[in-house]
Amino acid sequence: MSIDPTTLTIANARGALRDREYSAKELTQAVFFRAKGKNASLNAYAELFEDAIESADVADKMLREGKGGNLTGIPVAIKDNMLMKEKISASGSKILMNHRAVYDSTVVKKLKDAGAVILGRTNMDEFAMGSSSETCAYGPVKNPHDTTRVPGGSSGGSAAAIASGGALGALGSDTGGSIRQPAALCGVVGLKPTYGAVSRYGLMAMASSLDQIGPFAKTVEDAEILFSTIVGHDPLDSTSSKVISHQSSVISHKFTIGVPESFIAMDGLDADVRENFHSTIEKLKDEGHKIKPIELPSLPHALAVYYVLMPAEVSANLARYDGIRYGFSKDAANLMDVYKESRGEGFGKEVRRRILLGAYVLSAGYYDAYYNKAVAVRRLITEELLRAFADVDVIATPTSPSPAFKLGEKAADPLTMYLEDIFTVPGNIAGIPGISVPSGKVSRDEKMLPVGIQFMAAPFCEGKLFAVGKDVERVRV
Repeated sequence: MSIDPTTLTIANARGALRDREYSAKELTQAVFFRAKGKNASLNAYAELFEDAIESADVADKMLREGKGGNLTGIPVAIKDNMLMKEKISASGSKILMNHRAVYDSTVVKKLKDAGAVILGRTNMDEFAMGSSSETCAYGPVKNPHDTTRVPGGSSGGSAAAIASGGALGALGSDTGGSIRQPAALCGVVGLKPTYGAVSRYGLMAMASSLDQIGPFAKTVEDAEILFSTIVGHDPLDSTSSKVISHQSSVISHKFTIGVPESFIAMDGLDADVRENFHSTIEKLKDEGHKIKPIELPSLPHALAVYYVLMPAEVSANLARYDGIRYGFSKDAANLMDVYKESRGEGFGKEVRRRILLGAYVLSAGYYDAYYNKAVAVRRLITEELLRAFADVDVIATPTSPSPAFKLGEKAADPLTMYLEDIFTVPGNIAGIPGISVPSGKVSRDEKMLPVGIQFMAAPFCEGKLFAVGKDVERVRV
């Protein structure tokens, strides 16, 4: 039986493996060779693991013995900031280029225990800082729909791998939209779970109060399968929630969908993206969902809050990379120069910018003016969103203000790049779950580029996101 990795879903592959239509080894070989063939043009992977075929043999043994689960034999990818024992985990940075993990992150362990075949580690913006996957030390990732354009970021490699058939599922991390935005730009599904729903143990920290691991997939059903594998309390992660009431997406009633009209009406949203969003909302209304305009007056401040809190946490978390304990080290005349030169050469421009900004907002004389004020507004935004969920089931916005932009187009203008996160950062600020689902395509330079619609829900209501996401898939033209 021929295997087409570009259209094959996890759900269909799972059924085929159980019915012995092909083996996990045959499936892995097909997807592995597809990934390898496309990587020269896309740069989705930092490294493809040659021992993936051996993992497929183990999965076949599990299937023969009747021990297979939902992901047994399924080829998946992980982002380069997740530790996998004895594999390089560089977080897209020169400073960790030869860093080899000595233990598995919790999500990797769960994938292995489920019998998934991990194909490789995907490229990303350095230390997950970026919205285009251009700051990666391994070179920029390119969008499978148009290789002159970015795939989004920071998890652009994972999104590009799924969109090109180079994996059936993938994991990314989302600090301000780093799963949802590249999912939208590459035309795949991306879920940012509730903060604390998925363990961050073994994830290289960027901003610890915002980071969350989540899945990429071709369909909402596949994303749900991946999520159900990695969700759960982990005593090794102090921020992991002990009360996780993940709902199944088998929810029969129709939803009340809140639309923050004034927020969406702000300048900066491309006209055809706005039109696509409203068209999708109308189709959902025709399906029986109730559409309710809502006001979230604090939401426009979320981006400013994010770009105070996130750099502050970055500056603290990245202090450990000093050229002494591990990673890149530059010889110098004295210890202080070793620190300066190792960090100056080991970190890229965007990482250095955010470290400096974070150190500034935490410094004496500015801590109250910037950091404490941002913490207070964060609380305001969180309370406002949680109150909204008393009246609506989900909140809908576009995922990104535009489709994929050209490589290099925004690299020299950090503020313009930061605006790519305007619709996604509120979910991280409040710790609530969000999903991006492909909602259609728009035309740019005679190419049809995908766009996505985002839904956010109350904490641990991922089931509602899966349900409404499946409705979008059904009504999408």
